Amino acid sequence: MGKCPNRKVRKRRYSHKTARLAKFLRKGDDAVYDEIQKPESEKNPLPFDEDLPGMGQFYCLHCDRYFANVSVRDEHFKTKRHRKRVKEMMGSKPHTQLDADLAAGMGMPDNGPKLMSM
Repeated sequence: MGKCPNRKVRKRRYSHKTARLAKFLRKGDDAVYDEIQKPESEKNPLPFDEDLPGMGQFYCLHCDRYFANVSVRDEHFKTKRHRKRVKEMMGSKPHTQLDADLAAGMGMPDNGPKLMSM
């Protein structure tokens, strides 16, 4: 056993902690889809929140992200990630947990058609 021949190469490793944290703090696709489908009259204005970037006033509904100011949010609207997310949300309704349970066979039992009793 010798040394690795490429020992001098040092790669920067991607930190997965931030990606995983953001993944679990984000709303699910089905929740975002339901928010988008609401009529304009039911949507509430954004409340001020000191803990969020930009006091919680600059929000992207499709991506479920807050931004520090209008210019940053507008730049986000031009990104490939946002456009892909908008296209995804405008398509068919995303799957829910109920769909997953039914597909796994954990939903209501299907006993077939009832036979006539004599």
